[in-house]
Amino acid sequence: MTKFTHLDEKNKSRMVDVTSKKPTQREATARGKVVAQPETVQAIEAGGMAKGDVFGVAKIAGIMSAKRTSDLIPMCHPLELTGIDIEFSSNADKGEIVIDATVRTFGRTGVEMEALNAVCMAALTIYDMCKSADKGMTITDVRLIRKSGGKSGTFLSTEQ
Repeated sequence: MTKFTHLDEKNKSRMVDVTSKKPTQREATARGKVVAQPETVQAIEAGGMAKGDVFGVAKIAGIMSAKRTSDLIPMCHPLELTGIDIEFSSNADKGEIVIDATVRTFGRTGVEMEALNAVCMAALTIYDMCKSADKGMTITDVRLIRKSGGKSGTFLSTEQ
């Protein structure tokens, strides 16, 4: 049976004690996708959305949310993040925007949740800024792509 680290001996929720863990360089990259009408993606690429620079605002939203992850997810540790990169790649023909968020720290616990949170908030911001033109957008495929550092070492998703 799998032992969950966020449960105590009585199966009650707890925040994991990372005091004895050795600080290491840690990095995680998450990816997600916004699927929209091709015309919507073209308008985003051309800077033609009424609310302004969609990618610029979504990048700031992703960065801000990565920094606030422990305020949003109850058992996440507050971390000193040392770097956050968010990149967008779009394909108007397919009506897709792919979001990659990479988060780094030097600490006792990983940054997977911060990277996933950054992708989700960037995607939600894209939706918010474009919903007047395309209410049928979907946010899909949010997942961890890779992580490094810590006791468990490196993880690389088989789905790139």
